Amino acid sequence: MEQPKIGNYRWLICALLFFATTINYIDRQILGLLKPTLETEFNWTETDYANIVMIFAGFYAAGYIVFGNIIDKIGSKMGYAVSIVIWSIAAVLHAFVGSTAGFAAVRALLGLGEAGNFPAAVKATAEWFPRQQRALATGIFNSGTSIGAVAAPILVPWLLGAYGWKEAFLITGALGFIWLVFWWIFYEIPSRHKKITAEEFAFIHSDDEDVATTDQTPIHWTKLLTLRQSWVFIVGKFLTDPVWWFFLFWLPSYFATTFSLDLKKPSLHLAIVYTATTIGSIAGGYLSSHLIKKGWAPLRARKTTLLIVAFAVLPIILAQFATDIWVVVGIISIATAAHQAWSANIFTIVSDLFPKRAVSSVVGIGGMAGSLGSTFFPLLVGALLDHYKLLGNIGAGYNILFIICGLAYMVAWLIIHFLTTNMKPVEESLKLK
Repeated sequence: MEQPKIGNYRWLICALLFFATTINYIDRQILGLLKPTLETEFNWTETDYANIVMIFAGFYAAGYIVFGNIIDKIGSKMGYAVSIVIWSIAAVLHAFVGSTAGFAAVRALLGLGEAGNFPAAVKATAEWFPRQQRALATGIFNSGTSIGAVAAPILVPWLLGAYGWKEAFLITGALGFIWLVFWWIFYEIPSRHKKITAEEFAFIHSDDEDVATTDQTPIHWTKLLTLRQSWVFIVGKFLTDPVWWFFLFWLPSYFATTFSLDLKKPSLHLAIVYTATTIGSIAGGYLSSHLIKKGWAPLRARKTTLLIVAFAVLPIILAQFATDIWVVVGIISIATAAHQAWSANIFTIVSDLFPKRAVSSVVGIGGMAGSLGSTFFPLLVGALLDHYKLLGNIGAGYNILFIICGLAYMVAWLIIHFLTTNMKPVEESLKLK
């Protein structure tokens, strides 16, 4: 008997999430690529740059908790739209500031707006995908962070050379408004969508207890903080997000200072590093989804994948001993790919452990924790690099940072492992409260 066709509209939704995340990372990555130009223009020290990154991270952290709650209340469609309007306006405004303080102000607004991306995207994924496909879908849309980081080293130097740094901010900032048109036309939750088939709707909810749950009231974030399930995500983000931000904002500068890479030209080295992250994001999502299809419990599948990628990051500690740029590119590519595999699974754990009414709020809380870590880590990065630059050995500063990066994921996994011992379902935990 021929099986009925399920339909694939959910993958169009995944594509929209992917492109939004790509634009999100182009808009934040551009500063790192223009760093040498802007340092000359505004006489920035490493500490000045670190402070600007810190301000972005601080407002990004605040934005996570704000948007996490807002999106659970007003929905993923409107919440995502508000987020991208704010961050796109901020991205364009970079072209109109003429001081370090001005850059700090527009980076703050950019951080606030960009914080809505992941709470909205993870919630939309939970709305449109069954558990067995969520990690893969998350891996695909999360790979937009990598594609954005790949596209930026190619696009931004070309825009810089052809037009100038102001025009680079204007052109990339306009991309979000183009995406918004498609989002508003094509997105709606499955229960309200006119183009989704009954078979696809049934498949989306095939392993979802939320369909039978009548209580759709958002759970306040203070109550969520009392749950161990929340701390799985909080720890996973707090200890590893700063590493990704270091990769994002300092790798171009690292290659420029250590290997004299010319950032005014499209960089094959950076493109390879960030292409590897795309592979890692999708592969990490596929692996845990594959294990679930084989009969593994979702939490066991996610934790096993997280342990594998934690081991994969460790070799970055050895980057300090490499003298050939391509060896370093290879080592860092593995580490950044592993981070994205980690990210795809740590996001999906939220939709595994929590009802949909709480997903954006939990992502907001954990995202805030990750951003707080990312707020303070740049202070260490800037202080270390300025100290060793004065000593004429900036490479030693990067070596210390690579050791920290290499160990962060294993520490995070060990804490997550002990947190998840004898873990109860969230709805049961809430009743016990």
